[in-house]
Amino acid sequence: MENEHLAILAKELNRPLAKIKNAVELLDEANTIPFIARYRKELTGEMDEEVLRALESRLNYLRALDKRKNEIYNNIAEQGKMTDELAAKIAAAKILQEVEDLYLPYKQKKKTRAGIAKAKGLEPLALAILNKENKTAPQKLAETYLNEEVEDVLAALAGAEDIIAEIASDDADLRKIIRSLSYKEGIMQSKAVDPEAVSPYQMYYDYAERIAKLPPHRILAMNRGESAEMLKITLEVPEDKILALIGEKYASSLTAEAQEIVLRATKDGYKRLIAPAIERELRNGLTDKGEEQAIKVFKQNLHSLLLQPPVKGQVVLGVDPGFRTGCKLAVVDETGKVLKIGVMYPHPPQKKYAEAKALMQSMIEEFQVDIIAIGNGTASRESEALAAEVIKDYPDVKYIIVSEAGASVYSASALAKEEFPDYDLSLRSAVSIARRLQDPLAELVKIEPKAVGVGQYQHDVTPKKLDESLGAVVEDCVNMVGVDLNTASGALLQYIAGLTKSTANGVVKYRDAQGKFTNRSELLKVPRLGPKAYEQCAGFIRISDGDNPLDNTSVHPESYQTAEKLLAELGFKAEDLGKNNAKLQQALEKLPVKETAEHLEVGEPTLRDIISALLKPGRDPREELPPPLLRSDVLSIEDLKPEMELMGTVRNVVDFGAFVDIGVKHDGLVHISELGEKYVKHPLEVVAVGDIVKVKVLSVDEKRGRVALTMKM
Repeated sequence: MENEHLAILAKELNRPLAKIKNAVELLDEANTIPFIARYRKELTGEMDEEVLRALESRLNYLRALDKRKNEIYNNIAEQGKMTDELAAKIAAAKILQEVEDLYLPYKQKKKTRAGIAKAKGLEPLALAILNKENKTAPQKLAETYLNEEVEDVLAALAGAEDIIAEIASDDADLRKIIRSLSYKEGIMQSKAVDPEAVSPYQMYYDYAERIAKLPPHRILAMNRGESAEMLKITLEVPEDKILALIGEKYASSLTAEAQEIVLRATKDGYKRLIAPAIERELRNGLTDKGEEQAIKVFKQNLHSLLLQPPVKGQVVLGVDPGFRTGCKLAVVDETGKVLKIGVMYPHPPQKKYAEAKALMQSMIEEFQVDIIAIGNGTASRESEALAAEVIKDYPDVKYIIVSEAGASVYSASALAKEEFPDYDLSLRSAVSIARRLQDPLAELVKIEPKAVGVGQYQHDVTPKKLDESLGAVVEDCVNMVGVDLNTASGALLQYIAGLTKSTANGVVKYRDAQGKFTNRSELLKVPRLGPKAYEQCAGFIRISDGDNPLDNTSVHPESYQTAEKLLAELGFKAEDLGKNNAKLQQALEKLPVKETAEHLEVGEPTLRDIISALLKPGRDPREELPPPLLRSDVLSIEDLKPEMELMGTVRNVVDFGAFVDIGVKHDGLVHISELGEKYVKHPLEVVAVGDIVKVKVLSVDEKRGRVALTMKM
C-alpha cells in the first residue's frame, strides 16, 4: 500500500519516485521540513518547504484513507457480508467520501423506519417488489408477510416502502451521481431575514449564484451572514432530474403497481434521507473551499508581513494612539531596549495638545529619535497629524504608520507580563509597535498568527486548520532568516526547526545562567536538547562573535569540514569570512560548481549553499527587500482628489483586491480589476503585504470613508 502512496505522490507532485521515497523516509524519521528543505536537497531533488508540506499533507490523507478502508472492510467482514465486488470497490476508492458511501448500507444505524420494518420481517417483501423478474402484484406478495406485528397489506407495503427508501438512500453509486449533479447545476440562494435591516450583508439580501461558480470569499461572507442570523441560505437543486434518475434505476421494467410503490418510496427516500445529507455535504464542501482559500491568502500575506525588512540601527519612538485613555509612548534604542515610557493626551476629551507636543519634542531631543512609529488603530490619524507637526522642527526625523493588529493580544499575554511586569497593557503595546518596525519577525512571533490582521474572513475559518497552517508559515520564515542564539527570545527560538517551546525556553535559561554561547555545539549542554534536536536546529542559529566564524553562517556543522577544505584550497581560513575580503569573494564566485562538488565529494546543491553562505556570513535575506515607506507629512481624506498620484504601502491582500495605506485615515482599495492593464487572476500575483506601490485616486466617498484607487498608471 505504501508503494501505491509513493506512486500517487510522484504523479501528483510531478517528482521522481526515488525523490518522493527519500522525502517520505526523511519525514518518517522525524526530520523537520525546514531541515529537509535546506540540508537534504540531494535526497529530495531540492523540494522546497511548500512542496514538502503538500507532500506531507497528502501522505497523511492517503494513510488515513487506508486506515479507514481497513476499518470498514473488517467491520463488514465481521458481519459476514463482504463480497469480492465490494472489496474491490473499497480498495479502488480514491476519497474518504466514496468509502463512507460504500459503508452506509452496513453501518450500524440508530432506530430508523426501515430498521423497524426489517425487524417485522418485511425486508424480503421490499426486495421482491424491487425484483424486475417478479411480476406478482405487490398487494398479493404482501399477503404472505402478514403476522402479529403486520396485520394488513397496507401496513406491510408501507414498511416495504420505508426499506426501499433506505436502500436507495444507501446506494453509493446513486449518491455519487446526485452529489455531482447537485454541485454542477445547483444554486445557492440567500434571502434577508429582515429586508429592512441595515447590515454588511445587504448585497446578499436577495442573491443567487451557481454552486460550482461561487468564489471562496463569497461563500464565507454568506456563511457569516447566516451565522449572524441576517441571512437565510438555501440550496436549489434539479430535483425533477434527480428523481427521474432514481426512478430509472429502481422502477424501470417493473409492473405498473410495483412502479407506483417504488417511485413513491424512492421520492420519500430522496427528500427525507438523501437530499438533507447531500445538502450538508455540499455546504461543508463549500465551506472547506472557502476556508482553504482564506487560509492560502492569509498564509501568503503573513509570509510577506513577517519578512518585512528590519529597520536596524535606529532609535524609535513607538506611539499607541488613543482618545480617552491617551496616547502611550515608548522610546527604544537600536537593540529594542526600552529607554523611556510616557503618556500624552492631545485628543478629546482632555485636548492637552501643547503638553503632548512638548513631551514628544523632549523625547526626540533626549534620545535622538530617528523614527516615530504610530499604531494604526483608534486616533491613529489624529496622532499622525501631531507627529507631522512636531517633526517639522527635526528634518532628520520621519514617521511611519505601523499595523498594530494583535498588539492588544500580545500586551495581555503571559509573555508580555514576563517581559514588562511593571507596565500596564497599553504601554506594552507602545513598546511592541516600536519593535515591530525594528524587527517585524522577532516581534510578531510573540503574537498568535491569526491575530496579526492580514487575513480574509480568518475568524470564520476552523481554528485548528488556521493555527496549523499559519504556524508552518512562521516556522518557515524564522528558519529562512535564522536567529542570533545570544539575543533571540524564547518566543522566536521555539519556531526554529527541532526546538519546542520547552527546549527554546531551556536555551534561554541556560544562556541566562551560563552567559553567551560561543559555539553551536554548546547547545548539546542544554537540558533535554538531544542530538536529533541539535541536528535539526544547528544550521538555523547564528553566533555572530563566537569561536568559529562558520557559526555565523547557514553552513550546517555537518558540512564544516567541507567548507574548511574549500577555503583552504582557495588559500583562506574561516577567520577570513566577513572581512570584505575581495579576493575571497572573487575566488568563491569563480568556482566551477560541478567539478568542485565532485572533487569535494559533496552534492552540487549543498556546495552552492555553502558558497552562498561563505559569500555573505551573517546575511539577513530581508535586507535585500525595499525598506518601508517613511513619511514626513500627513493627508486627510478631504485632501484627496481624483487623478491624484500617491505612494502607499500594501496593508492587506484579499481575493477581490488590495488595501493600500496612502496616509489617510482609511486604507484605499485597489480592486482586482485595477491592479494592472492585463487580466489578473488573483491580486497576490501582482502585490504582497508590505509592497510600496504607486497608485492613483479614482474616487473618494468622504461620508463612508472609502477611497477607490488604481495601479493602472
